[in-house]
Amino acid sequence: MDTTLQDPLVGQLLDGRYRIDARIAVGGMATVYRATDMRLDRVLALKVMHPTLATDAAFVERFIREAKSVARLAHPNVVGVFDQGAEGAYVYLAMEYVAGCTLRDVLRERGALQPRAALDILEPVLAALGAAHRAGFVHRDMKPENVLIGDDGRVKVADFGLVRAVGTVTDTTSSLLGTVSYLAPEQIEHGSADTRSDVYACGVVLYEMLTGAKPHTGDTAAQVIYQHLNEDVPAPSGAVPGMAAGLDALVAEATARDAEARPTDAVALLARAREVRAALTEEQLDAVPPQALADAHDAAEDRTSVIPRVIPADQGTAHHTSRLETPPDGPPPAPRRIGRFAVGPRRGIVAALAALLLVLGVGAGVWYVDSGQFTQVPSLLGQTQKAAQDRLDDAGLGLKGVERAYSDTVERGTVISSDPASGERIRGNGSVKLVVSRGPEVVKVPDVEGLALADARRELKKAGFEQGMVTREFSEEIGRGEVVRTDPAIGTERHAGSAVALVVSKGGPVDVPDVTGLDVGDATAELKEAGLKAEVLPDRVEAPQPAGEIAKQAPGGGAEAAKGDTVELTVSKGPRMIEVPDVTGKDVDEAREVLEEAGFEVKVDRPFLSFSDTVASQSVKGGEKAAEGSRITVRTKGF
Repeated sequence: MDTTLQDPLVGQLLDGRYRIDARIAVGGMATVYRATDMRLDRVLALKVMHPTLATDAAFVERFIREAKSVARLAHPNVVGVFDQGAEGAYVYLAMEYVAGCTLRDVLRERGALQPRAALDILEPVLAALGAAHRAGFVHRDMKPENVLIGDDGRVKVADFGLVRAVGTVTDTTSSLLGTVSYLAPEQIEHGSADTRSDVYACGVVLYEMLTGAKPHTGDTAAQVIYQHLNEDVPAPSGAVPGMAAGLDALVAEATARDAEARPTDAVALLARAREVRAALTEEQLDAVPPQALADAHDAAEDRTSVIPRVIPADQGTAHHTSRLETPPDGPPPAPRRIGRFAVGPRRGIVAALAALLLVLGVGAGVWYVDSGQFTQVPSLLGQTQKAAQDRLDDAGLGLKGVERAYSDTVERGTVISSDPASGERIRGNGSVKLVVSRGPEVVKVPDVEGLALADARRELKKAGFEQGMVTREFSEEIGRGEVVRTDPAIGTERHAGSAVALVVSKGGPVDVPDVTGLDVGDATAELKEAGLKAEVLPDRVEAPQPAGEIAKQAPGGGAEAAKGDTVELTVSKGPRMIEVPDVTGKDVDEAREVLEEAGFEVKVDRPFLSFSDTVASQSVKGGEKAAEGSRITVRTKGF
């Protein structure tokens, strides 16, 4: 027997609009339901804050901030937010419903992914975050649970519940909010997060996709935090032998413990990921990973939670010691890093300088050997075409050519990638090919007029559009169920991925006959003859019509409907019987007013040669009952 407690919201209508159909997931701050918007008749996801948190103004403010932030991000890889509201103790967001699964589900099912699949997921995630970063927002809680993969293969980023504006203080208390396995060192140590914190989390997610395991694990959250602060994320090739060095480099750049060493935002990391992909062979992209590594970790590591923030032991010194530098039963403190060099707690600057001199000496020797033969391609990504050409000229390199490509994330006129890539070595007289952004791709709205709705949807998808709202109108020329027009109009150029609204024909209009006062059989037959269907509603109403006759209909007589539409019929259970007021002795005008106010029609009967205005009698005596709307006759005094 199922002993699971029934969710009290399932089956309820929230805020008079959203019918909650099923519970999808439960998180630390909210529960997510599949729901139906009764007003627009569409399925959506409803995220409802736990009632216990609704009394906390800070949590409610964060919840509302999510709605406002994501609503600004009109991007095909961001889960859209439609509405935000509250009813009683329930504060909610109405969001786009994505039928499919999460990246976490995929990793649990398949373990490590092929590099091609990992990059196919990473790139749209970075495109979504890039749009957020360029709009001035940081996600702060990137993890596989927040990457949704639709049944149609589309990848979307969800749960901007922790989003903050770039440049704002993210936490001024002694705790921080996030998921332990994906927190950047600066989030743990200082409670601060910017676009590079999202970049770090994406690097961890990439490592997990490539290896099937998290880079840092432990029996407690403190042990995982210690590793984030003191250990670099290992190279994926250490877990998956033979993995391409470019993927190792990509993970290393994204997860550098020093935030300054990472790509500045998701746009920059996306460009870098595309560079790496372009440099990989088909065999490297499709390399089948070994059996997924056992990811022995507490499921709590995947949950967004409040954890203690690391408090400096001495906030007045430049190099403080973390309280977590020696976790319980953990390893001894790892050497502190200065720049790229590890130094022990005692040798400090001396060791760092010695290492620096050694590296400089070796570097000088390499430069001398390569001098006159090879040159390193300068950093070109994100540069304008002219600035990139100037950098090539300064390096003594030529320009092989310029190719232009569409990009949703790289600004028009700036470099997306180069061949050879930035950082690679090329002979001193070599040339570099640039790929420059043409901005977002634009496509023309296809001609779908006259197509059935299903066929029109397929054509729009094939052209790169999303289907927008569908409305219906009468049309004598276009058959029922076929597309009348699009908005924007056919042939209009729009960005790929944008929505196109469809107007669908209801066919030619039909005049609805008035069937009130007929019995059910006659009313149904008359509607059928007009090409309409009849639906008799179960509840009968009191009405002037005799019992069994049609009291009212919707749409009403004389309205226009489409052939095949349904007319709802309400049957009378007879008039309401009400008490008749006694108006004898009253003036005729006063008597009329009293009776009409009570719900009756009034007829005045004056005897021949009577000049009196005083009521002498009435057809139904005062105190008796008569049908509402029936006629009461009053008779004045005779001569």
